[in-house]
Amino acid sequence: MVKIRTEREISLIAESNRIVAETLDMLSECIIPGIRISDLDKLAEEFIISQGARPAFKGYMGFPSTLCISIDDEVVHGIPNGKILKEGQIVSIDCGAEKNGYYGDSARTFAVGEVDPQKQDLMNVTKESLMRGIEAAKVGNYVSDIGHAVQTYVEAHGYSVVRDLVGHGIGTELHEDPQVPNYGKPKQGHRLRVGMCLAIEPMINAGTKDIYTESDGWTVKTKDGKASAHFEHTITITKNGAKILSISN
Repeated sequence: MVKIRTEREISLIAESNRIVAETLDMLSECIIPGIRISDLDKLAEEFIISQGARPAFKGYMGFPSTLCISIDDEVVHGIPNGKILKEGQIVSIDCGAEKNGYYGDSARTFAVGEVDPQKQDLMNVTKESLMRGIEAAKVGNYVSDIGHAVQTYVEAHGYSVVRDLVGHGIGTELHEDPQVPNYGKPKQGHRLRVGMCLAIEPMINAGTKDIYTESDGWTVKTKDGKASAHFEHTITITKNGAKILSISN
């Protein structure tokens, strides 16, 4: 069931998303060649707790960490471990927080030092596709209009949209209805209404859309070994269009 949130609930969802955004802001200063990704995870956990919240991902369905950290051909759900970031890599960081019973969720992909032009273009296109999806998230449109906006932009630039993983509703649960695919035909699925809260999250591959899950049961990778990028915002639908909640004050 798709939930319509009150103004009070949206303010609570926004508070959790502020914490997520400020966590990612803080981490952006730390993403340099030579840093261990488990150290990024520790920094994030400490910051989230300092804000009176808890890491939403840690323990979720058994996930062991605060962040999902995915490098180069890792699409999503990478487990922070002893890996050290290297010059020229790209790294996607997905972060969630829960405070007062409401959730925030956002992701960004970062360059580690200088990256080659194709990786930079992949990141640029993925980030812009998220903004195109957000622009389509307005009253009277449908959930599929979001994915259609993402897909048409991405494919026009020669990249592919992951089909097996999707965005989602968010509120008192991390993942709620409706699912929000990053592809599809227009005017399908749930009609968008004021008060809906959605996490829109394009996962875009440089090569094939096909993916697989590593033996750890979590880390999702591209089948062809080419790079992938991931950007995500939590938004709410207002009478004047989408409002991004996952931004810092």
